[in-house]
Amino acid sequence: MDLLAHLAEGFATSLSPVNLMIVIIGVTAGLFIGAMPGLGSVNGVAIVLPLTFIVPPSSAIILLAAIYYGAMYGGAISSILLGIPGASTAVATTFDGRPMAQQGKAGLALIAAAVASFVGGTISVVLFTLFAAPLADLALAFGPAEEFALVLLAFTTFVGLGGDDVLKTIIMICLGLVLSTVGLDLISGQPRLIFFDQPGFYSGMSFLVLAIGVYGVGEILHTIETSKTAPQVTPARLTFGSLWLGIKEMNKLWRTMSFGSFIGFFVGMLPAAGATPAALMAYGLAKLMSKNPDSFGKGNIEGVAAPETANNAASTGSLLPMLTLGIPGSPTTALLLGGMVMWGLVPGPMLFIEQPDFVWGLISSLYTANLFAVLVNIALIPVFVWALRMPFTVLCAMVLVLCIVGGYAPSQKMHDVWLIAGFGAGGYLLRKADYPLAPLVLAIVLGPLMEKSFRQTLIAEQGNMMAFIERPLSATFIAISAVFFLLPLLKHFRRMTRRNGASERPAE
Repeated sequence: MDLLAHLAEGFATSLSPVNLMIVIIGVTAGLFIGAMPGLGSVNGVAIVLPLTFIVPPSSAIILLAAIYYGAMYGGAISSILLGIPGASTAVATTFDGRPMAQQGKAGLALIAAAVASFVGGTISVVLFTLFAAPLADLALAFGPAEEFALVLLAFTTFVGLGGDDVLKTIIMICLGLVLSTVGLDLISGQPRLIFFDQPGFYSGMSFLVLAIGVYGVGEILHTIETSKTAPQVTPARLTFGSLWLGIKEMNKLWRTMSFGSFIGFFVGMLPAAGATPAALMAYGLAKLMSKNPDSFGKGNIEGVAAPETANNAASTGSLLPMLTLGIPGSPTTALLLGGMVMWGLVPGPMLFIEQPDFVWGLISSLYTANLFAVLVNIALIPVFVWALRMPFTVLCAMVLVLCIVGGYAPSQKMHDVWLIAGFGAGGYLLRKADYPLAPLVLAIVLGPLMEKSFRQTLIAEQGNMMAFIERPLSATFIAISAVFFLLPLLKHFRRMTRRNGASERPAE
């Protein structure tokens, strides 16, 4: 009963006319921020953070959370329509969302992303409301060994992304891990792999630069080469009938969206994990559990639903350690934590007792933000789909401009623009050689986290490698990783055995 009373008080705060308007403005702005390559929720919250001093802290956190939520929704837009993930959280959506758009199913893909995001957000907010305290204790049990095992699990779920050619997938993961080590060493600070003594490499390889290069420029080069005539993007129409049919189609994906939501919330609440590993793991697991795994990467709607439920659920889960422990679960929540400190609030268990209006106002605002985000997103789908009706020559030029601006804006270095061109050419050649790009991007995103947790564990345990299997949680994750790694190999071996048996059978 106390829970319902606190929640009712929170809704009284979040549904006030001022805060309700703040939610609508926040999710709309976040939607466009998330759709712009190079921005994303981190930059969106950072830009707006100085403006929050003109409103009370309860309204300020509602605004920033609404932008965060809207940006998670908007990240799917550029992934589907342009094939360029606006942020790392939307990488997995590109794998099947972009092929759906090229097949004239852009409207269905956007509807699937919006509905899946709403489902993931709703389930995660309910879990947040019900289980905040016990789940915070569970998150506190995660140390560097458990973080390493969790990242290892994400890699093994992706072994099947390369289709039957597991070796190529492993090669691309290794290449991504090598690129993720470029820059200064995490422990000693010594420079590593500084190519041609260029100072720009000291800051490392940015995920955004790699993703824009291989998925933006590389996609354009591939499309231009494979089209005998001037490529025309298939126009897509969206009516109320197609909208209703799209929502009905999502009813068939309840299992995919359910496990994606739980995975996203669980991974999101782990310190330093965030929405990107959650989305990638959900996609890999959806493929492993699918009855038709070969269709993934070719326009399977499950490949859109799984990561979108996971990354939105993770965005809510990452707020849990921030409020209860003072530990940010993602880069965006780190900014939110900084805002709370500037507003004079102290995160931790006492926050629920000393500032209940602030905490429950934030929790209730997540319900309203999730609802308005899906409504605004669906209402603007015709505008997004309209972009596909432009001639390819115009769309190609716009994509190239977005690639250059999106790569240059965060660091404002020409070094990153040249890297985008290099990664674009490399992505084009790798695609021609039929190497999967998804494992490469996965490795450069999760590589730094994996290295940090691995080395922290060895330092704390004085080089004892057995520490990873001596801890129950990390040992469990490693065991599951071994199963996921061997499962595609066993399937491939069984398929080859059947083929050999059929070829050796004498003809009747």
